Amino acid sequence: MKGDYQDLVDEISGLLGAPATLENRDFELIAFGAHDSDDDSAMDPVRTRSILTRKSTPAVRAWFEGFGIARATGPVRIPAAPEAGVFRDRICLPVRHRAIVLGYVWLLDADPGPTHEQLSAAMEVTDRIGLLLADEERAGTDLSREFRAVLTAERGWQYDMALAALRTALGPDADGLHAVVCVAPWPSGEAPSARTVAGASALCTVPWLWPTAAVAYGSPGDTRSGTGGGAAGRRQPGGEATGPGATGHGGRTGRGASGGEAAGGGMGTGASRAGNHSGARAAEAQPSDTEDGGHALAVLVRLRATDVLAPAVTAAGRLSGTAGSAGTSGSASAGSTGPAVAGIALPRRGIGDLSTSWREAASAARAARAEPRLGPIADWASIGPYRLLTALPPAPSPDPATAPLLGQAHAELARTAEVFLDCAGQAGRAASALGIHRQTLYYRLSRVEQLTGLDLDEGEDRLLLHMALKAVRL
Repeated sequence: MKGDYQDLVDEISGLLGAPATLENRDFELIAFGAHDSDDDSAMDPVRTRSILTRKSTPAVRAWFEGFGIARATGPVRIPAAPEAGVFRDRICLPVRHRAIVLGYVWLLDADPGPTHEQLSAAMEVTDRIGLLLADEERAGTDLSREFRAVLTAERGWQYDMALAALRTALGPDADGLHAVVCVAPWPSGEAPSARTVAGASALCTVPWLWPTAAVAYGSPGDTRSGTGGGAAGRRQPGGEATGPGATGHGGRTGRGASGGEAAGGGMGTGASRAGNHSGARAAEAQPSDTEDGGHALAVLVRLRATDVLAPAVTAAGRLSGTAGSAGTSGSASAGSTGPAVAGIALPRRGIGDLSTSWREAASAARAARAEPRLGPIADWASIGPYRLLTALPPAPSPDPATAPLLGQAHAELARTAEVFLDCAGQAGRAASALGIHRQTLYYRLSRVEQLTGLDLDEGEDRLLLHMALKAVRL
């Protein structure tokens, strides 16, 4: 938005051949034209102070308003007043929208000054500035209640009523192009003013609940190491491959650097593994189990084009930084540990699909928190498989095949399996990424198979394990 004002001020400066400044109706500086004159008298104390301090003194304001600029509909010439600190004559171009003054464009008057035609052309530009100021002022209206009602209402008549109220409050903006941003965790229940976030049409906070995993590899409290009897029965008597040359992992020692097919067999069919983990049931977790994450901040950001997410990214970066600073100072909610992240939904025109946009933004934020390489700002289109995983409801209990692998005792094996699957099963890439010898990789993968009863030469088994490892991050 600031760039738009600057462009218009530069346009006026070009039309009149003199540097212009733009202030709002409270005499706070918004933009100013470049001063490239060698004549130092072109910069008087009032203009200098306005640029350096971003506002004018009460005496200067009183002098200017005494000439009726708040009621004027055309250019106003104002003489100098040294006693008020105004050492140069000025021309004021009032910026209005629908008969309401919203700001002023200022120029230093000269002899000869601008012609009538030049001033008329400049006033046409102030009409465009007035439209921008009006849009920004409308966007600055506190719409948090209406916005929150839409995001928290269940589908049905309540959602329809909330959406209608928000559409009325937004006015013409409701039909524009927007992207929804989710910043989480937000350190308090209060949303900042929309005026402080460039491009924001509405902001609100909503309760934020992080789904709680029943078991999470790398987390304390789960030290199970039980394995299915069927899996162990197909191993050596000790149940483990015993050396760097072991071939317990389907003959994978015969693979080349490209990770080709195994030379040996797998660990059996899915049917033979069905009962492998009857004695290794994970702790129960109900679908509603959640960790209180305090609040998330939802932002409705105006866009110019569907392929230009810059306004949403800028807002997300600024707000997540604000949340992070507040969190480190100790004001974050007890459950909102960790740095703040942000998710951005797909751009959409109009607000009819706000519930979908919010779900996408929240999913992207969850993915950024679960997978640091995606964050700290992630847009929904870029989170890959997490688009599907975040749409799934929490499972009542971990998958019985993968649960034994996800405890703290086997964190290194779980990480090895995840990297191996991330590398599309290419042993050379995985070993390099982990910084281990390939034979060590094969040994660890054979242990994974023992613990889970899965055959990592089977595509569906790989898919199940990969999904479980990614899902537990959420």
